[in-house]
Amino acid sequence: MAQAKKIALYAVIIFAAYTIIHSPARSAELVQIGFEGISDAAKSVGEFMTQLIN
Repeated sequence: MAQAKKIALYAVIIFAAYTIIHSPARSAELVQIGFEGISDAAKSVGEFMTQLIN
């Protein structure tokens, strides 16, 4: 089982490296979208907590 996890991890790393090298602009766009999603989620949690307090 541990061997399968290592192989899967290596496959993901190789795929990510290939994607970054093959299309850096698209990779940057995807990272930006991901960070925007995290930011929006954090803002929503903050607004929710603020509404709970009020």
